Amino acid sequence: MSSEQSSVHDRIEDEEDDDVNIFGQLDLLDPFTIPPRHIIGIAGLLLLAIAPFFVEQITLLRLMGALYFAMFAMSWDSVSGYTGDISFGHALFFTMGGYTTALLNLEFGLPLWITIPAGVFMAALAGLAIGFPALRLRGPYLSLLTLIAPLILLQLFIFYSGIFGGELGLPSPDPLVDLPWDERVIANYYIALGLFTFILGLLWTVTRSDAGLIFYAIRQDPDAVASAGLNVAKFRIFAFVLSGAVGGLAGAFFVHSVVGGPQPSQLLDLLVSIEVIVATIIGGIGTIVGAAIGGLFFYLAIDWLARSEATIPLLDVTVADANFLIFAFLTLLILYYAPGGMLRWVLDGAETVRRIKRGEPPEGGPEERSVVEQIADRYRREIPFFADELQYDPRRESDHRRRGEKP
Repeated sequence: MSSEQSSVHDRIEDEEDDDVNIFGQLDLLDPFTIPPRHIIGIAGLLLLAIAPFFVEQITLLRLMGALYFAMFAMSWDSVSGYTGDISFGHALFFTMGGYTTALLNLEFGLPLWITIPAGVFMAALAGLAIGFPALRLRGPYLSLLTLIAPLILLQLFIFYSGIFGGELGLPSPDPLVDLPWDERVIANYYIALGLFTFILGLLWTVTRSDAGLIFYAIRQDPDAVASAGLNVAKFRIFAFVLSGAVGGLAGAFFVHSVVGGPQPSQLLDLLVSIEVIVATIIGGIGTIVGAAIGGLFFYLAIDWLARSEATIPLLDVTVADANFLIFAFLTLLILYYAPGGMLRWVLDGAETVRRIKRGEPPEGGPEERSVVEQIADRYRREIPFFADELQYDPRRESDHRRRGEKP
C-alpha cells in the first residue's frame, strides 16, 4: 500500500472512531462559537431575504434566476466536487425533474404537490441509472457516460416532439402560486430563496457527515477507500442519487416559477452543464458554499455583461457584444490567482490577516493542492490504462498470433 493510500486509510479509520453525527453540528448555532465565515454567510442570506424591499422587480427576477442556477451548481458539486467523478451532463437531472412535473401537470392535470415529488423521484432514478455503471466504470469512462446521456435524451425529445415539445419545449405549467403578477414575483422569490437555503443546508450537512468524509477519500484515492473495507461503488451511487434528486427538485420548482419553463434551452442544453461546472470551479469546487457563491456570481456577472452598453476602448466593441469573451478572460484570471476558487481564496486571505494581527508567522510548508488538481491527478493515473486500450499495433497482434496467444 502506498503512503498516500495509507494516509487516506488512516484518516477514514480515525474519523470513524470519532463521535461525529449530524445532531452534533447543532453546536454551531451557539452565537459565541460561530466562526466569522458562518456569520458572513448568515448575513448574506439575510441580505437576500430583505432584497424585495429595496430592489426593483426586474432585479428581483434576476436574483431569482441566479438562485436557481446556484442550486444547479450545488447539485453538481455534491457529486463531482466531492467524489471526483466529473459529470459533463448534469442538465439531465434538471430536465428529468422539470419535464416530469410539467408533463404530469399539463397532460393529467395533477396538482403540484404530486407532480413535484414525482419529478424528484424520476431525477433520483436518473441518478441511479447514471451511478450504476460506477460498479465497473471510473474516471474518464464514467465522465463520458454522463456526457452522452443528456444528448440521447435531447434526441428523444426531438423524435417524440408531439409529447415533449421538441426543441421549443412545452407550454408553461401551473404557477407555484396563483396571485397577481407583482405579488407572484415576490412570492416566487421567497420560494426560491427558501429552496436555496434548504438545499444548501442539506448538502452542507451531508458532505460534513461520515458519508461526506468517504466522498472526500474517494476523490483522493478510491483504491485506498476500498482497501479500508468500504464499498466505493455504493457511495458513488449514493452521491449520484442525492445529486440527481437535488437537481431534480430545483428543476421541478424552476419550470413552475416566473423565470423558468420546460424548454431544452433552459434545462437540457449542453451549455447549461458546462456553465454549471465553470461556476462551481470559480466559486470553489468541493465546498457546496463555494458552488452557491459561484452560481450566484456567474449568473449575475453574465447578465450584467450582456446588458452593458459600455464600449471597449480601441476595439470599438460594446461589452454586451463581447460579454462571453470578457467573462472567459475574467475566469482565467480567477483560476490563475485563485485556483481553489473565490471562497478558498477569501478564507486563506482572512486566515493570513488573522495570523499577522496576532504576530504569528505565516503558515509554512507546501501549499495544499486544489480540488481541481487532485481530480486531475487521479484522472492522469487512470487515463494511461484507457490509452493503452485504445492503442492498436498490427505488428504486436501478428506476433501474438504466431505464438498462439491472444492479442
